[in-house]
Amino acid sequence: MNEDYLWDKSGEPDPEIQQLEEILGTLRYQPKPFEMPRDVPAPRRRSYFPLLAIAATLLVALLAGGIWLRVRTRNEPQPQYVQLPAPPVEEKPIAREPEKTPTAPKQSVAANRVPRKRSSAPVLSTREREEALAAKQQLMIAFRLASEKLNLVHKRTQSTSPNQIKNQHRVG
Repeated sequence: MNEDYLWDKSGEPDPEIQQLEEILGTLRYQPKPFEMPRDVPAPRRRSYFPLLAIAATLLVALLAGGIWLRVRTRNEPQPQYVQLPAPPVEEKPIAREPEKTPTAPKQSVAANRVPRKRSSAPVLSTREREEALAAKQQLMIAFRLASEKLNLVHKRTQSTSPNQIKNQHRVG
């Protein structure tokens, strides 16, 4: 048997191989152009109805969720804040300076720098001051509560000894 004939049909063929090629030659692939059968229906246009139904369902769900959140937040009780009495604010009468008549700017070589008066505290209205004091009081209560919780945790972690065994039953 000549192996070159099997790979690239060069060389002498074997008589058995030639006989097999003749027998199987009728089953050899013969390319034909594709013909569409007449009884197969033509493809229809794609229907977008299911996609529109899903989009409409999502839209309705989002609207329902938004309405539900709005109703829920409206019906929730507003947190009640403790109103602390505000310390009395001294109102000083404001002395007005007499209006100066505009004059021409001075022409000088050196710039005159006038130091500004800095106030030590910002000026707040009475209502803003009350709100600030109430917020400060609530913050101090929150700090005290957090401090107590941390102290409790610290005490509990320090009080347990490493040899102490808890939640075990006697076997025996």
